[in-house]
Amino acid sequence: MQNRQTPSQASLFDAPAPTDASVAAPGAPAEPLPLPDFLATDAHVAGTSPLAPPPPRASVPLWARALGRLLKPWLTLDIDAGTQPTFDPARPICYVLEDYGLSNALILARACREAGLPPPLQPMPGVPLGRKRAYVALSRRHTNALGLLPGAEHKTHSGSLARLLQAHRDKPELDVQLVPVSIFVGQAPKRTSGWFSVLFSENWTLVGRFRRLLAILLNGRDTLVQFAAPMSVRETLVEDLPPERAVRKVSRVLRMHFRRVREVVIGPDLSTRRMLAEQVLSAPAVKDAIADQARRDKSKPEDAWKKANAYFWEIAADYSNTAVRSLSFMLTSVWNRIYRGVLVHHLDQFKQEAPGHEVVYVPSHRSHMDYLLLSYLLYSHGVVAPHIFAGINLNLPVVGTILRKGGAFFARRSFKGNALYSAVFREYMAQLVAGGYSIEYFIEGGRSRTGRLLQPKGGSLAMTVRAYLRQPTRPLLFQPVYIGYEKLMEGRSYLDELSGKPKEKESIWQLLAGIPKVLRSNYGQVVVNFGERIQLREILAEHAPEWDGQPVGDDDKPAWFARTVDALALKIQTHVNRAADVNPINLLALALLSTPKHAMGEADLRAQIALSKTLLAEVPYSDWVTVTPHSPEQIIAHGEEIGLISRTAHPLGDVLGVEGDNAVLLSYFRNNVLHLFTASAWIAVCFQNNRRMGRRQLQQIGRTLYPFLQAELFLPWDEDGFAARIDRTIEVFIREGLLEQVSEEDGGILQRNAGQSDEVFRLRALGHTLQQAFERYYIAIAVLVKNGAGTLGAGELESLCHLTAQRLSLLYAPAAPEFFDKSLFRSFIQKLRELKLVWPNPDTSKLMFDDRLKAWAKDARVILGRELRATIEKISPDTSRSTGEIPAVETQTPAE
Repeated sequence: MQNRQTPSQASLFDAPAPTDASVAAPGAPAEPLPLPDFLATDAHVAGTSPLAPPPPRASVPLWARALGRLLKPWLTLDIDAGTQPTFDPARPICYVLEDYGLSNALILARACREAGLPPPLQPMPGVPLGRKRAYVALSRRHTNALGLLPGAEHKTHSGSLARLLQAHRDKPELDVQLVPVSIFVGQAPKRTSGWFSVLFSENWTLVGRFRRLLAILLNGRDTLVQFAAPMSVRETLVEDLPPERAVRKVSRVLRMHFRRVREVVIGPDLSTRRMLAEQVLSAPAVKDAIADQARRDKSKPEDAWKKANAYFWEIAADYSNTAVRSLSFMLTSVWNRIYRGVLVHHLDQFKQEAPGHEVVYVPSHRSHMDYLLLSYLLYSHGVVAPHIFAGINLNLPVVGTILRKGGAFFARRSFKGNALYSAVFREYMAQLVAGGYSIEYFIEGGRSRTGRLLQPKGGSLAMTVRAYLRQPTRPLLFQPVYIGYEKLMEGRSYLDELSGKPKEKESIWQLLAGIPKVLRSNYGQVVVNFGERIQLREILAEHAPEWDGQPVGDDDKPAWFARTVDALALKIQTHVNRAADVNPINLLALALLSTPKHAMGEADLRAQIALSKTLLAEVPYSDWVTVTPHSPEQIIAHGEEIGLISRTAHPLGDVLGVEGDNAVLLSYFRNNVLHLFTASAWIAVCFQNNRRMGRRQLQQIGRTLYPFLQAELFLPWDEDGFAARIDRTIEVFIREGLLEQVSEEDGGILQRNAGQSDEVFRLRALGHTLQQAFERYYIAIAVLVKNGAGTLGAGELESLCHLTAQRLSLLYAPAAPEFFDKSLFRSFIQKLRELKLVWPNPDTSKLMFDDRLKAWAKDARVILGRELRATIEKISPDTSRSTGEIPAVETQTPAE
């Protein structure tokens, strides 16, 4: 029997040891439970072989025969019997069901008849149960009047079981055999099951009468009945326990049996939130936080505990396999309607490497579709959907519930000022890691509004690493995932935010209003690439060699912890970029946005796209990158089809361009793959204002600038690797006629064509992708040098750079939105500090620098034209001439 595995398993492929949900009364002493034979039996064979010779035919109640005939067309039983039953025909049998229900009694009666066992709807000899039946059940669930919704479950033990044990005390000669019987209507849903069949398939929840009836009508032909080896009631009384404890002990053992059988048949219990809540709230760190909260609030500990409990239920996921399967049906139709296809690459390699690991998925984050797509693809390819770290802004009415059922757990945007919430959330994450749940989160924090990978935020990574160090048993594997789109559903809202409008708060009405428009749109194709895996142990071995492999306590703060998390975050982003997909829209954006009017003749556009594909093929970025197989003609036709580019007919040749706001939107898709063309763009930039240049000088300046490009674009090479990549790219340029080598001096003198030839045009288009990055760098240097050492702090410099770039964009040709993004200036300033080109004055915290920075700025003359340098120097603010404070300007890309 094949069973879909679930997120409560120790990994994607290995199930954990089952957890017994004890039913002992509060305060009752624990006692060792000897496992009877039927719990030790794990080998079963399907069939209808009788457990014993058939007894004499007994009369069955008329109502049971009538209802049995009514259900017969809807039921097909698959009866599992123990391979070595110890049934004694001389001793009476009492069947044990997990829960009461008329349907269960009828199924049991039919199964006993087909297996040749005594009927359960007849009284046992001596009537020890006090009723005209030969079965008991451990639980009952009431329903509402219509039977549509389940009600509260009985908390007491089975009264019939108590009477049976008491009858054995009263009659020493009585020895009834308890035969546990497990019934599964529908078993686990399969990927080929229908939507309603999945919705009403067997799970861990006791359902109402109406749902049970629908389950039988839809799934009754796939009903499994398992008889376990009998258990002697007489043997359970040898310890002479008090009646209440004896009932409790037998009930506990039987529940453990039913739980284990159910885990085998339909997978582990997914309704573990209550047990998880107990584990989280009883953790020492959370208990300490509760006590501290009570002291701060001057309240009772019970009130602080209630607050912690409320935090847990605000956070916790409520994963449901049935809900996930139901969502998969709905999403399949949605994807088919709005996308031309969803492609996935390198998943097979991941599935081969993942067994035995705790898996954390770390995808790029560019759309709300990211987590839906990834969970859907994993589920549809036979891998359990992960638990997803989601922002509390998505916990909308109805939507939040659906997302929880799909595995989402919610976090507030900030934990500051709330130590109790922080403790509960961190412990919840630790329990997920320790419990073997696969997890997914976005280390960028929010969705990228510019198309670039954002600088990582280490909070979720730190919690994951801390949880692993606390219990370093199962190896932990990070799976980077690149998700590439051809058109974004959020494109319009991103455009508004980049133009300065505040981010709109999500609402259920906004979501519902947008659904019709989404379903009428064509969003092209989506590609999901699984990148190279990262083993946490390897990161620890490299960056924390002093760690001895022993558990690290929650209160311990090793010196290597922060640098390990930072190195891990950087490696994840680098591996995400190494798994990029280059789609037709990326190539169109790279070409069209390199011209002043964002337009090209059709022949020029075809040639530029072909050149980009040639560079990707002959100087590959990594083995994980995928590139569209389409020809330039097909790529242009596709861009027109989805409405991102337009064609203007002309007698001398059609012109293809980008109209209106589509230019800003296309910059997003250009930025997706900017890192793949770093070496070619660097070479091209060097020949924007220079016709000749020595190869050695080109490499030397490239080595100087590379650390800043590496930090901004998460590039994977060291300086030597980048220099080697420059050499390989130069050879392609020479062969394509973009450059020629005119002498061997200085490692070889390279020269571009004179005038405005096609080759010069293509070279300029390639260089445009990095031009604005170097302009940003020069802005920062110019502002620093103009104001002098010891004048500006890091925050002041960042604000001044932002204002200068923004003014430059307003005065001259509009730049891409990220041109004046404060986060990019922040990253550049941080890199200057790491390289010791600037450093804070220990007394004033103002930035200091020496002549090395001025010499470094001179290299900009090679890259930037004289007019542009003069303009930047002119508009750069001089704080010594300003009487007011430096204005604080909000970033153009607010956090989600």
